[in-house]
Amino acid sequence: MDAIANPTALPAPLSNLTPEEQLLQETVRRFARNKIAPLVREMDEAQKMSPAIISQLFELGLMGIEIPQEYGGVGASFFSSILAVEEVSAVDPAVGVLVDVQNTLTVNALLRWGNHDQKQRYLPRMATDTICSYALSEAGSGSDAFALTATARADGEDYVLNGRKLWISNAAEAGLFIVFANINPGAGYKGITAFLVERSTPGFSVGKKEDKLGIRASSTCELLLDDCRVPAANILGEPGMGYKIAIETLNEGRIGIAAQLLGLATGAWTHALRYSQERRQFGKPISEFQAVRFALAEMATEIEASRLMVYNTARRKQSGLPFLKEAAMTKYFVSRVAERVASKAVEIFGGYGFVKDYPVEKLYRDAKIGSIYEGTSNMQLATIAKQVL
Repeated sequence: MDAIANPTALPAPLSNLTPEEQLLQETVRRFARNKIAPLVREMDEAQKMSPAIISQLFELGLMGIEIPQEYGGVGASFFSSILAVEEVSAVDPAVGVLVDVQNTLTVNALLRWGNHDQKQRYLPRMATDTICSYALSEAGSGSDAFALTATARADGEDYVLNGRKLWISNAAEAGLFIVFANINPGAGYKGITAFLVERSTPGFSVGKKEDKLGIRASSTCELLLDDCRVPAANILGEPGMGYKIAIETLNEGRIGIAAQLLGLATGAWTHALRYSQERRQFGKPISEFQAVRFALAEMATEIEASRLMVYNTARRKQSGLPFLKEAAMTKYFVSRVAERVASKAVEIFGGYGFVKDYPVEKLYRDAKIGSIYEGTSNMQLATIAKQVL
């Protein structure tokens, strides 16, 4: 079996999807199978996203799903972004990160808080050829995101940024960054401000690229701000509004991460199902043994529950309903499901599941990040507890 064999048992579109959503789902599924799948192992080993894949993502409109058509985007919905992330991640969760961060974090932030000039300048680029990265985390501010130490000092019509960002997804490929820095450290989190920083800005540089366990084709880098001069016109929202922007975009982003992990689990289950039907022991396929059948049934049940949670939370967000609790629950639950399903898939493959020649080894490595980034599992539980206790 080829290491990147295309999934063949992905679920059919749900009946409650609109015709437009079904078309998007089917289009992304075909693209992932035909274009991404042949490059998965190569990208993972090289720890580099294929430029050809990036170009095709833009050509298909998958990097600007919610960007209005007047700016060159697709003009579709948040839920459509979630469907796209899910389908891409069923083949390669590393590519899923690229699509997710672009749509659920950075595009969302520009659409909600960008002024007319900023939208005119950046949304057409983000729809056609520019990846945007989200730079909040630092070495000393992970779960405690607002303990960041990067500063921004007013100087005439500019701000001068200094500091270091860490764990920044898609940084190696990005041409635009939403960078969070504090313009008034004495005011604590109320001084945090979001800046739109172009890669070519003097004093800005992308530093070390992390050598990761999983999602290795997705770049994760540090950013260096050394007297980085940014026009005041590039403040996203208003001075001191950065904490609000960060909180609200990350709440939405967690739905995207859950969709990525849902896709991962579906891909792992699909590979395990097919292998169980092909692998024969004691004269029959191992899928006929009760232990394997029950394992696949349990995996399928958890995946279905995850899908319902992801879709429900995405619909709530899209409808303007409260979704803070649901997003935290979904991200927490689906990250656990992805780990369990990927682990069980490795076991069904047996010894073959432990080598790189087969696909589930990679998905098992990819799954671990789900309980860590965009809010650890403990932080999700803390959020849930505040909402229900």
